[in-house]
Amino acid sequence: MEKTNALYVVATPIGNLADITYRAVSVLKTVDAVFSEDTRQTKKLFDRYQISTPLKSYRDQNHERAWEKILDMLRQGKTIALVSDSGTPLISDPGYKLVKSVIGAGYLVVPIPGPSAVIASLSASGLPTDKFAFVGFLPKSHGKRAELLQEFGKLDATLIIYESPYRVIKLLQEILATLGDREVCLAGEITKLFEKFDHGKAGELLAKLATQKIRGEYTVLVSKVI
Repeated sequence: MEKTNALYVVATPIGNLADITYRAVSVLKTVDAVFSEDTRQTKKLFDRYQISTPLKSYRDQNHERAWEKILDMLRQGKTIALVSDSGTPLISDPGYKLVKSVIGAGYLVVPIPGPSAVIASLSASGLPTDKFAFVGFLPKSHGKRAELLQEFGKLDATLIIYESPYRVIKLLQEILATLGDREVCLAGEITKLFEKFDHGKAGELLAKLATQKIRGEYTVLVSKVI
């Protein structure tokens, strides 16, 4: 039995629509409304699993307007779900402001765990998993990117970075320049048709990417200093 007067933070597939839990589908079907980062993307999931729950937009940019509606619904005893474009909400996706607001207003936040590119890529990377640091997307400024890489590169942990296909080569160059020729795993299109894991030193992968078609976002994992 799920709780009422609550916000459910629901993880959804990062690619393959079959990667969703029974509980997640049940929650999405029974809540009073689902707030989504990209309603068009979420509609594909709804169509696959015959979910007819009202779907509404939630992004950082419309937080204030959406929060008024959500707070009113919670006051009425209704239950709401939050989903992101894909994966687990709040992990390099919108939702932090909403979760903080719901907790601040005295209502319950319930996680519905499931897919996350961070954990999926780490589990198949072949790099140490005992300690890891999730960096997310690096800033666009070259100086700030190098500064962050140097700071996190000192940790006794595998680094996990999200990167677009347009900057992944640049990122490998920066890793090589700031951290040296460390072991790297490039995880691309995880759970999708063209899923690919490339393993090797940063320099080797730079040369390899020059001969490949780069598609989709990457999860880049960098080994700790050994």
